This record gives sequence, structure tokens and C-alpha cells, in this order.
Amino acid sequence: MTEQEDAETALSTRADNMPGAAEEAKNPLLVALGERVRNLRAQRGLTRKAVAVAADVSERHLANLEYGTGNASILVLQQVAGALHCSLAELVGDFTTRSPEWLLIRELLEHRSEPELRRARLALNELLSGGGSDTARHRRIALIGLRGAGKSTLGPLLARDLDVPFIELSREIETLAGCSVREIHDLYGTTAYRRYERRALEETVQIHSEVVIATPGGIVSDPATFNELLAHCTTVWLRAAPEEHMGRVLAQGDMRPMAASKEAMDDLRRILEGRAAFYSKADLTIDTSGSSLEDSLQQLRAGVRKLMTARPG
Repeated sequence: MTEQEDAETALSTRADNMPGAAEEAKNPLLVALGERVRNLRAQRGLTRKAVAVAADVSERHLANLEYGTGNASILVLQQVAGALHCSLAELVGDFTTRSPEWLLIRELLEHRSEPELRRARLALNELLSGGGSDTARHRRIALIGLRGAGKSTLGPLLARDLDVPFIELSREIETLAGCSVREIHDLYGTTAYRRYERRALEETVQIHSEVVIATPGGIVSDPATFNELLAHCTTVWLRAAPEEHMGRVLAQGDMRPMAASKEAMDDLRRILEGRAAFYSKADLTIDTSGSSLEDSLQQLRAGVRKLMTARPG
């Protein structure tokens, strides 16, 4: 008998011998998980024995899992998912598995390239927004990127050149909340901050048909808000090397990163790597690394004007 089977048998024996153990173990999450396993097995027309053999787990352990009395490890769940020919996400209850339509849409999109997925997203957005895109989108310029990329510096200069208002979205968030961004996070948490961020963007879009917006660096972290930004604004990613981001933050007088400079740089690199795929969805990318303010502004101005004249308004 393998170590895994020993552990499974021990788990089953304890559940059988302890008075009331089965009832106590029936956590709602485990019950829901077990129901999904049973349903997926039924959909595929597989017996419990067949799934147990394919997953290389004992039939008894699988039965405990199905009835919500066994708390399986993540590795066992992965084996069961493989035996049921589904993803681990589907097994644990990913919302895109809740209806046949979700599953069919997901199947259509699976294994598609990034350009194909982008075309699908744009087509879906147009379909669900009533068949019409925002005609003012190309006149709203949203600058995205990490702190220190130059959004707050280049934004007002670009707005002056285009003769449109400049909006610092972080200031709008603070106005809505009645306190600073730091206080929003400290008092109410990230979820509340994201709500204020979404509301501030929606109000800015409703009020201004022509504007330059400097967005917070983490706006791409919320898919709903980022979708809103992409749908209603022409986006420009102001990109820079991590060292330049850090140097500019320090030049602004924020000495907090120096408390743990190596860790801060490592964190900055990870954040940039994690967000780069989202920032790259922008209509235009301007790399400000090693460039003077004048050169960066010239690149930005030329790129934005080209985008604006290429689209009907």
C-alpha cells in the first residue's frame, strides 16, 4: 500500500470511527465541491470506480470527497480533475463553468493567440454595448503605467498641447472618498478603493469628452475597471526601466523605498513583470527610459496626435 493510500485509509477510518465526525466534517465548501465532482462524473458517464482508477486514488477516498466528508489535498484534486477531463478551476467552482454557455464560450477562446483574443474581446464589447463604440474614445487620452513613469509630469504638458483638461484620477478618488488614498486602504481596504477608482473613472468619462487622464498604476489590476478604461479612452503606456521608476519616486521626495532598497527593487520588478501583459494592451507605448522630459513629451505628443487623426471623431 502506498503512503497516499495509507493516508486515505486513515482519513476514512477516522471519519467512520469518530462519533459525529462525518457531520462535523460537512463544511459547506466541501459539500459543494463533492456535488461538483458527482455532477462532472455523471456528465461524463463515468462510474466512481473508473474515476478512482484513472485518478489513482482509492474508491473510498473518492466517495468521501463526493459526500463532503473528505478534505482532499490539492494534488488529489488535480488527479481527480485529470480523471474527469476538466480543469482544476472547473472542479473547485470557477464561475466560467456555471452554465453551458460559459463553457461553450470558453472552449471557443481556449488556445487562441493574444491577437485573436483581443479581436474577440473588442467584438464582444461592441456587441454587449449595443453595437456602437464610444465616439469620443480617441479624444480621451489615458496614461497608464507604474508610479514614476512620468504620467503626472507629462500629462499636464500633453493636455496643454491638446488644449484639453488634465485629470489626476487619484485626486478624483480622494475627492469621492473624502480622504487620502492611503487612508482609503488603511480604513476600508483594497476592495473599497477599487470601487472608488471605478466610480471616479466612470464620472470622468461621463463629464469629459476631451481630456488627458493620469491613472493610478494599479488600475489594470481590476479587469472591470480596465475594460471600462479601454472602452472609453485611448490608452498610452508610459514605460520605463525599474531603476528609473525607483529613481523618479525617490526624486519626488518619497524615501520609503530606501527602508529596504533591495526588497523594494525586487518587488518593483515583480510588479512590473506581473502588470506588463496588461499595460501592453494600450493603444500606444512610449518608453521614457533614458529620455529627457522634452524628448519624452515629443514622442508622446507625436504618437497621440497620430492616433487622434487616424480615427474619425
